[in-house]
Amino acid sequence: MHYPHKISRIKKVRKVGFRARMRTRKGRAILNSKRRAGRRIRVR
Repeated sequence: MHYPHKISRIKKVRKVGFRARMRTRKGRAILNSKRRAGRRIRVR
C-alpha cells in the first residue's frame, strides 16, 4: 500500500483553518452558512 503524502499541520491550518476562512469574504460566507445549518465552528 502506498503511504500518502503527509502535509504539515501548520500548512493545512494556514490554508483551511478558521483564521484563513475569516481572512476572505467568501471564507466568512462559508462559516456563516455552516452556522446557519447548525454546525459547530471549531476554533483552535
